[in-house]
Amino acid sequence: MNVIFISPHFPRHFYQFCKRLKERGVTVLGIGDAPWEAIGENCQNSLSDFRYVTSLQDYEQVYRAVADYVFHYGRIDYVESENEYWLELDARLRTDFNIATGPKLEDMAAMNRKSRMKEAYARAGIPTARWTLPQTEQDALDFAHKVGYPVIVKPDKGVGASNTYKLKTDEDVSAFWAAKPADVPFIEEELVPGHVETFDGITDSRKNVLFCASQCLPVSLMDAVNHDEDVVSYCQAPGDDLRSAGEKILKEFDTRNKFFHFEFFRLDVAKKGLGKKGDIVGLEVNMRAPGGYIPDKMNYAYDTDVYTIWADSLIHDKCFLNSTFRHYITHVGRKDSIAYAHAPEEIRAKYGPQILREQTVDAVLAGEMGNHAFLMRADTLDERDEQVRFILERQ
Repeated sequence: MNVIFISPHFPRHFYQFCKRLKERGVTVLGIGDAPWEAIGENCQNSLSDFRYVTSLQDYEQVYRAVADYVFHYGRIDYVESENEYWLELDARLRTDFNIATGPKLEDMAAMNRKSRMKEAYARAGIPTARWTLPQTEQDALDFAHKVGYPVIVKPDKGVGASNTYKLKTDEDVSAFWAAKPADVPFIEEELVPGHVETFDGITDSRKNVLFCASQCLPVSLMDAVNHDEDVVSYCQAPGDDLRSAGEKILKEFDTRNKFFHFEFFRLDVAKKGLGKKGDIVGLEVNMRAPGGYIPDKMNYAYDTDVYTIWADSLIHDKCFLNSTFRHYITHVGRKDSIAYAHAPEEIRAKYGPQILREQTVDAVLAGEMGNHAFLMRADTLDERDEQVRFILERQ
């Protein structure tokens, strides 16, 4: 089996997708925008071969690299990146080289445009916030007056929580419209009074779930980025309603042998037209592994290895490892802009072996993950909540 992996060196821990494949006898062919000597020893050892391109956005260079691999290794079985930024590149390569395992270019609009995701949720019978694609400032104002302030605006095609804003007044709408890039379509939505819970996992070739988990985000990524707030997320077992909704969405897309990351709101209060408190509301669809170090959180929570489960799904179409939830795992991200009551040394002294990982986060990810992050393990919910309170207590 020949698998091309786009950008195996970034994010830094993504080499593990390649490593698990190579350990199982797969020929893993990397294409990246960093020279061989810069991708790191872990990544180097996880690849069978590597082609450097000066820019992954230069399609001609990437195309030539894939053609060279085909010449030397034969038919390509998969093209993957597990990175939202490169999903369209993956699809274009599958289209041009007639690789059947995964979405083609014509499938991408439904996967990377939020307005098309809303249509998929509607087909699956899952409610979503009311939305529009305003063409003028007046369109944006009319929609806000219809659903009531505040409203949320974000690029219809975008990655993560960047360029997502909460508008509270007509003046906010006018200021946003004056400043927004003219060539970037934005979607406008009513505010959903809830917190985000995800349905994440890995499928087989028939779109059946081999493994799944859920992340709960009590503070929205939009607020973490725009207001420089703390970042907290919990790994949990998905509830029956969340799993049911997620499995319906799986059927709406080409999710064969895929790592997936679906986002939902759980209503904190009832809202007319959406549901009662505790109900599920559709948000976004992502056809790749969840971002940051969420795969590692899953590993700790389930005493498993999702990188291996993903590799086995491609090779054997089966899951051989544990898929039962066992531990409460929490990402706690602190921002450099906030003065905290407890220094990292105090946190280490208090929690010791409960700290699974402590790290300084790459600047490009710090808005959504925090500048300095702790990954914590707990045996009870009370223990989990106390860890978060202590680490984020402010001066």
